[in-house]
Amino acid sequence: MGQKGFWDREKRREDLIQLKPILPNLNHIIPWENFRATLEDIYPKERKSNAGRKHYDVILMFKLLILQQLYNISDDELEYQVKDRFSFMEFLGLGIEDNIPDSKTVWLFRQKLVERNLTESLFETFDEFIRSAGYRAEKGQIVDATLVNVPKQRNSREENQTIKNGEVPEDWEESPHQLSQKDVDARWTKKNGQSFFGYKNHISIDVGYGFIRRYTVTNAAVHDSQMMAEIIDIDNQNDEIYGDSAYCSEKMEWALEKVGFISEIHQRSYRNRKLTSEEKIANLNRSRIRAKVEHVFGQWVTSMGGKMIRCIGLARAKAVIGLRNLAYNLKRLLYWENHRISVVK
Repeated sequence: MGQKGFWDREKRREDLIQLKPILPNLNHIIPWENFRATLEDIYPKERKSNAGRKHYDVILMFKLLILQQLYNISDDELEYQVKDRFSFMEFLGLGIEDNIPDSKTVWLFRQKLVERNLTESLFETFDEFIRSAGYRAEKGQIVDATLVNVPKQRNSREENQTIKNGEVPEDWEESPHQLSQKDVDARWTKKNGQSFFGYKNHISIDVGYGFIRRYTVTNAAVHDSQMMAEIIDIDNQNDEIYGDSAYCSEKMEWALEKVGFISEIHQRSYRNRKLTSEEKIANLNRSRIRAKVEHVFGQWVTSMGGKMIRCIGLARAKAVIGLRNLAYNLKRLLYWENHRISVVK
């Protein structure tokens, strides 16, 4: 065992930053204070009493939620990792002597976000910042959707049918504890022959920079094309819209043309109508651009811990998925800022 030196801890810190600089760099480039005005709506302006522990700073709590989405970890694991990892503590501005919010405090803070429906406001706050920083939406947009799994429900066929009818099984209503553990909003769907249970994240990214500009969350059974109007970014400086064949229909083509957009949606063949060679070439050219949207979902899987989320109900799923989309945009800004620095050098 080597002899402990005065600068050993600082040397270790520098080595860690060189290996994984994402958290220090995020602290350097993200204007965290921009989120404060929205976040302060979580707590009452005036406390009824001075008794009890004061609330943790809202920026600290928000950064905890961002950490959670960057690594896709549970509330309990987040509490452990913050206590265990100096890099997490430094990102949060905490020292070894500071109190660290426990998992229950994190859950309650996120629940306040859900109740006040603030996630979209936080997302829009950051979008305004990146646009003002020069990253305007341009060169068209790409729409797509991905399935987001939640823990599967072990329900009977009768219970599932009752849920599909928009009702709650009687015996669940008689047991509030059981009902609180049941997700009556998530749905089953099939893709490529596989069954999935959960929700769907519908997004629109700009072709130029690859930021998520608009998003919405539905249950997994909602068809991609149904949410097109919800995710179109009208502020994109180019009118072209790219999408896979799930968005292809005469009605969609007519609607996009009617509102002034240029459809670059993949054409698809039918049983009695095959694609022409010109249509195949056009699809190939569109694919080269449309493939950029796969970077978003690929980041979720390879760098952000996967697409599974741990929550119950559509309202909570919207908050968690919205935070995940925001966390992706934070990382995307880091990429472009590093690219800008390298070009200057």
